[in-house]
Amino acid sequence: MKIPHLLLTLGVALAVAACVKTPETTTTPDSAHSPPVLQEKLQEEAEMRLRSQPKLSRQKAPVGAAMDMSAIVSARIPEALDRENYQHFDDNPLKLVAEKPVSTFSIDVDTGAYANVRRMLLEGRLPPTDAVRAEELINYFGYADPAPQEGERPFNVNLQLGPTPWNARTRLLRIAIKAQEVETEGLPPANLVFLVDVSGSMSAPNKLPLLKRSLKMLSREMGEDDKISIVVYAGASGVVLEPTKGNQSATIEQALERLSAGGSTNGAAGIRLAYAKAREAFVRNGINRVILATDGDFNVGTVNHQALLDLIEQQRQAGVSLTTLGFGSGNYNDHLMEQLADHGNGNYAYIDSLLEARKVLVEQIGGTLLTVAKDVKIQVEFNPAWVTEYRLIGYENRMLRREDFNNDKVDAGEIGAGHSVVALYELALRGDEGERVDPLRYAAEPQQRISNSDEIAFVKLRYKQPDQDDSQLISYPLKHSDEVAELARTTDDYRFSAAVAAFAQRLRGGKYLEGFNYAQIVELARKSRGPDPRGYRSDFLRIAALAQNLQPRGLAGTGD
Repeated sequence: MKIPHLLLTLGVALAVAACVKTPETTTTPDSAHSPPVLQEKLQEEAEMRLRSQPKLSRQKAPVGAAMDMSAIVSARIPEALDRENYQHFDDNPLKLVAEKPVSTFSIDVDTGAYANVRRMLLEGRLPPTDAVRAEELINYFGYADPAPQEGERPFNVNLQLGPTPWNARTRLLRIAIKAQEVETEGLPPANLVFLVDVSGSMSAPNKLPLLKRSLKMLSREMGEDDKISIVVYAGASGVVLEPTKGNQSATIEQALERLSAGGSTNGAAGIRLAYAKAREAFVRNGINRVILATDGDFNVGTVNHQALLDLIEQQRQAGVSLTTLGFGSGNYNDHLMEQLADHGNGNYAYIDSLLEARKVLVEQIGGTLLTVAKDVKIQVEFNPAWVTEYRLIGYENRMLRREDFNNDKVDAGEIGAGHSVVALYELALRGDEGERVDPLRYAAEPQQRISNSDEIAFVKLRYKQPDQDDSQLISYPLKHSDEVAELARTTDDYRFSAAVAAFAQRLRGGKYLEGFNYAQIVELARKSRGPDPRGYRSDFLRIAALAQNLQPRGLAGTGD
């Protein structure tokens, strides 16, 4: 071995060793198996975040009548501590069916925006507009739409048309996808590489300590046929745990416990090494996935994010997917985390508590790890004889061109086992006076479609089996006779998803909500909560009421 090469190798090894504690210094307790009551845990974790930032001012926030929490701690985040990065986007515009009758987009199962918005509300501040992606708030929740039976296609599609809660003159079209359920015992063998950010920015209690406890919970779900590796990165990257059988819990947890934070962040080097480990332990016909856990604050090494995305796409095509788990605040890079997961055929979640870690990594482990359909696209054609205007709520960064729908080379979203995916369109029907755009003086009357006179829209989906490159097409007509005329007669899931959509729109300014306010959103959600065994919908009621308390008085257009 040449001397310069030897010195470089020793330098990398020392850098990695500096981020790994000896077992004797480990003091992090393990409380993963006994999650407390949701309400108390949210309060405790909000206060923990404030204690980790002693320079922040603290004050009690007012509590609305609909809230069940005894105290909410409010914090003002100094600008120097708030360098979070979000992709800017504008709400989907209103479309005229006479001009653009076809809408095409890729599905999205990410949920990171909901947990991140919740974190900011619990800190006592409304989130920035660009942090609110409506589809990720809507799809955070499970829905009772029927799933396919074993042996059928990997998901069912359910359509509902009914009244819009915030506008009596328009309708909501709810397109709901429900993927097949797979029990943990039925998952194929998994080869997982935990890629852990141990840079200095990860030292806060809601970052590396929470990250280690979260990954320990996931590791306990693994069995003898599974393999887990651990790669870390800071100024340099290195392997902390070679591929190890999933049932060797003590070895895996000891490796996680030895991690400590320090140094700059060379995320690109860590990603390359993690993929190398994934290929080394590759499981044919199994799950091969890198799980990146970080605050996304890459500041050294490859800063060309496009080169990084190209690398992730290459590995995706080779059968290794990427899931991203976001942690922390202040310097959080939401934009990069979402991008990496999208290009890696994986999903993106934000972990703000052990309860969220348990939801993503234990309760929904099938959806997180096992893809049942890939490159799923939706295309809706509206009949101008019935529909004059439409707008898609959310999915702004998932929009596709019309011709992309039939192009199997165009990447789209993946659906994991058990996932629920919901898309909502607000429609103005001809004759209901719900239009927001004046008709043209010289426009011709729309041509009636005699053969399809009862069809309001035609919904098409394309998807690929996980191991195939050619897509399959399914389609569903939506008939006017299928419409539910009264909101009270729609399903709980219809009304609850509409309440979450209204909440997202209100956080983004609510320009299409016709004055529908937070109190009305909370009431709509409360009446449609339905069975809520894990308390997620009750949690939504609390944070929606908290957003109402945080809304400045007299803000125009809120209706509050």
